[in-house]
Amino acid sequence: MTEALIHSAEHSGTTAAQAQPGGSAEPASAGAPVSGSELSAAEVEAAVHAIADRARHAARRMATANRAWKDRALRAVGAALQENVPAILAANAMDLQRGKDNGTSAALLDRLTLTDARVAALVGALENLANLPDPVGNVVRGQTLPNGLRLRQVNVPMGVVAAIYEARPNVTVDIAGLALKSGNAVILRGGSAAEATNQVLVRILREALESVGLPADAVQTVDQYGRAGANVLMKARGRVDVLIPRGGRDLIQTVVTNSAVPVIETGEGNVHIFLDESADEDMAVEILLNAKTQRPGVCNTVETLLVHSGSTVLPAVATALRDAGVRLHVDARISAALPAGIDAQPATDTDWATEYMDLDLAVAMVDSLDEAVQHIRTWSTGHTEAILTNSLANAERFIAEVDSAAVIVNASTRFTDGGELGLGAEVGISTQKLHARGPMGLTELTTTKWIVQGEGQVRA
Repeated sequence: MTEALIHSAEHSGTTAAQAQPGGSAEPASAGAPVSGSELSAAEVEAAVHAIADRARHAARRMATANRAWKDRALRAVGAALQENVPAILAANAMDLQRGKDNGTSAALLDRLTLTDARVAALVGALENLANLPDPVGNVVRGQTLPNGLRLRQVNVPMGVVAAIYEARPNVTVDIAGLALKSGNAVILRGGSAAEATNQVLVRILREALESVGLPADAVQTVDQYGRAGANVLMKARGRVDVLIPRGGRDLIQTVVTNSAVPVIETGEGNVHIFLDESADEDMAVEILLNAKTQRPGVCNTVETLLVHSGSTVLPAVATALRDAGVRLHVDARISAALPAGIDAQPATDTDWATEYMDLDLAVAMVDSLDEAVQHIRTWSTGHTEAILTNSLANAERFIAEVDSAAVIVNASTRFTDGGELGLGAEVGISTQKLHARGPMGLTELTTTKWIVQGEGQVRA
């Protein structure tokens, strides 16, 4: 197992009572601190199973909550976040300082950071979720059979959703909000990097749920049990219905490899942009700056740029990227075509395969759309690919031939995001093809069941 990603530092703030199966999963301020590492493997397993069992009980109640009730809960969470901004930012400052002391990269620190504006964005996302239709009960299809049986296939909650993620306190609120609106209970493992922030956020979420009469155990965390708790969560098949990892490649593959619980694999984002020979210079510069530099530490940031050999806009694009602090990793043909004064490192196969999550960009020259598509097929992780072009024919071919969760024409790859695509928020971006693909919103946290209504019919 990748210890650096599924581990946690020894956690404080968990009482001896909470370490027992019947204790609360919510960190408390009183009592003698007990670290998850001080418990035996059997004690951790019992405690995590108890959390999952309480989540199962809470999920049954959430499944029967109507839309108005769930929307009240979302708005109560939003109001509580606004009221507790100082406490949230104080806890986040502790996590950030610990990250800096541990040498965390600037891009990962940015992902870890909460500000007034980012908390306000979380509140806005919760309001957006409240305004969206309730997916539960939606009729997917239905018919009346010749024998008179009336059939409906309807969306129903998953039940208990678990999420393992790292250094992303915003995900705590996003996943909880989506789970609540879709009638699920959620168990969170947010990791040691955001430990203090997540502790405050989980407390706020639980108190807000109780304030509107919904079960606090619809939101729980296993952070207090560290890596051992995450391992138990991954093996809790039958207690947890689905597990969603969100983070870097090592974390995701660790969960996929080790989990006995069904996993929706969210994607590492080795994202490509193909700069066609017909692409407009101003548009290319603006899109590439946005796609690479707005939030370099997130999964929808472009990591590889493919430039058609017939394009004339490379000098302007390379100069703009250089001025924005982007470090270029280039093949020999791009190196020869760069204007004087732009430094670049020679690219290797490692660069084509790398999700940098930083201000680095691999750049290659291709002679055709076919060559660009072949490069993408070889190196893509199936997350997002974009083409910048003024050719409708090339755009249509790119859409048809590139097999990724999101394919974009003449826009930034940063739009592969649940909030940006009108889903209210997202639990992650799935790069697999079963059940869910692309940004996962409310509907993706439901499954379906068949309802068959008759009047005494029997099968012949």
